[in-house]
Amino acid sequence: MKRFEVEISSGVFKIHGFVQEVGNDLLVSVWGGTKPHIGAVGIAIPRPSLKDPKTWGATSSNFTFLGHKEDTLAKAVSERLAAGLKRNVVAVVGIHWDRLTLKEIKMIHGLVRKMPDQILKEMAKSIDSSIR
Repeated sequence: MKRFEVEISSGVFKIHGFVQEVGNDLLVSVWGGTKPHIGAVGIAIPRPSLKDPKTWGATSSNFTFLGHKEDTLAKAVSERLAAGLKRNVVAVVGIHWDRLTLKEIKMIHGLVRKMPDQILKEMAKSIDSSIR
């Protein structure tokens, strides 16, 4: 079972991720800020794309705790990883900084949306090293 951490940052904003294989499935937690927490959970299942059956997409469901707004991030992370890895993915996201501007919120969303690609690169490295 593989486990690893990833981190992505811009200026004072740092987002952390922890990835763990659970059998063939993937559990990902994403957190950051002054008050990390569990705000939303995204669950994604890979499937052939509805537009092009030769490519892969994902179907997802989310649960968001009352008062939290991480649902779009949990959905984006879980779907991207499920489609990219063809595995079931659960993504837990909880990020909080006080008094953010709209520009800062967009920057943080951009960082989180880059995290699946970073995770996919890390997963590809471990596959490459196991082949050698």
